[in-house]
Amino acid sequence: MKILVTGAAGFIGMHTCLKLLERGNEVVGLDNINDYYDRSLKDARLALLAERPGFRFLHADIENAAEMQAIFGEGRFDRVIHLAAQPGVRYSLANPHAYVNANVQGFLNILEGCRHHPVESLTYASSSSVYGGYATLPFHESQNIAHPISLYAATKKANELMAHTYSHLFRIPTTGLRFFTVYGPWGRPDMAPMLFAKAISEGRAIDIFNNGDMLRDFTYIDDIVEGVVRVSDKPATPDPGYDPAQPDPSISNAPYRIFNIGNSQPVKLMDFIAALEKAMGREAMKNFLPMQPGDVPATSSDTTALESWVGFNPNTPIETGVERFVDWYKKFYRINS
Repeated sequence: MKILVTGAAGFIGMHTCLKLLERGNEVVGLDNINDYYDRSLKDARLALLAERPGFRFLHADIENAAEMQAIFGEGRFDRVIHLAAQPGVRYSLANPHAYVNANVQGFLNILEGCRHHPVESLTYASSSSVYGGYATLPFHESQNIAHPISLYAATKKANELMAHTYSHLFRIPTTGLRFFTVYGPWGRPDMAPMLFAKAISEGRAIDIFNNGDMLRDFTYIDDIVEGVVRVSDKPATPDPGYDPAQPDPSISNAPYRIFNIGNSQPVKLMDFIAALEKAMGREAMKNFLPMQPGDVPATSSDTTALESWVGFNPNTPIETGVERFVDWYKKFYRINS
């Protein structure tokens, strides 16, 4: 089994590659190693992957159509797991073109690669942000997502629409996974767990938006990867229950599926911070701020459909996940307790 994983130097990408390699798959990892955040972390992730037999790295950019067609033509991949993207909600306020280039144009190039060089399945990263300001919790895949409140969310919704088009026209089995607040070892430096851990270790105040009145469905990285791999192993199929008179946006009469993947146990942000303080053995200084543009006050996932499809439901307790994250953080950054 030869699998292309885009975004291999990224947080979820690296862990996904490791999981596939551990079970004996041949993995081609692709990344452009951009400077959105510190390259040294990406280099360290790739160094870890390079130690594993069966891994080959391609330094390439999904935005380059000609380059991607050549990679697909030469690669002859059995499956594709597409995790490369321009992430971050707040960054999109100042750098909108980066999101359209990477998340829309880049995804089109992936779809075209799968069209002209057929694969068993295409699994790709969507996001819980597509639910926008939806007020009814938990979020369910059948809900309307017509009101994204960030450009990042809009590009992820566009990915789902583009995937359906290619599934319908060219019968490419596509499955989108709406990730909910992923955290854990090797996490992104721009996300709250890493920002908080760094500030606490340096004795600086942490910024807490919406005055701390936030609810997040924090999902541990191992659970995310387990879901990604299981979904990749089970290509999307047309759903015989699909009703075009009352269309469910998560299924289709084409080989197309959408699933939430979250812990389904949303946690108050202040409780997450308390768990982080306990694991680090230090109390955080706190700087309470108003809600930021593009943020949502709460996320919560209904993962019934995912469990029904692949027999898996994320379940790592927040205390366990935070302890594992802090243990890695202290070792990687050589921080004494």
